[in-house]
Amino acid sequence: MDHLQNNMGIVMSIILIFTSAAFTDNILLTRFLGMCSCLGVSRKVGTSIGLGLAVIFVTASTAALNFLVYQYILIPLGIGYLRLITFIVIIAAFVQLVEMIVERVSEKLYYALGIFLPLITVNCAILGISLFMLNKPYSFWQAFAFGAGGGFGWFLAITIIGGIREKIKENELPRGLEGPAITLIIIGIMALAFVGFSGMIKI
Repeated sequence: MDHLQNNMGIVMSIILIFTSAAFTDNILLTRFLGMCSCLGVSRKVGTSIGLGLAVIFVTASTAALNFLVYQYILIPLGIGYLRLITFIVIIAAFVQLVEMIVERVSEKLYYALGIFLPLITVNCAILGISLFMLNKPYSFWQAFAFGAGGGFGWFLAITIIGGIREKIKENELPRGLEGPAITLIIIGIMALAFVGFSGMIKI
């Protein structure tokens, strides 16, 4: 019975961590990381979804792998100060993998994403998730949930922004609000909405 309760507690903590990372601590709308890719790719829902799914895969995978490397290699060797460069190398390797997969699976999406697909390597949202993870007493699966939740939150935000921008194209805007200006206003309004989730979940 105690074993079952422990397992249920672990599962619930993983769910709460995922939910918190996606909504109450959304990496794009509360920390404003990954803005450059968001502004460049969110013109259409299709490309927003494609890049968002790639970001989910990369953040979940690299958060888990970076956790293992940090806890079982860097810390035991006393070289934890190398975490930044190590995380960047791991993220870059995963981005190369994602780039090859997208090119094979959907060549149209590959060319639609353009330069922003390889730029996932320097997407501060992905690196930020791995670094924020170190400030929390997470286990391996909790770190994976944190990475997946952070990636899903970014995916959710950029998809909504892409849908709004597609609708806005059908209307005339004042000259000063065209392009990135109206997008930043949309992001600001969405950020205010997501701030409403703050405090609902504490992990």
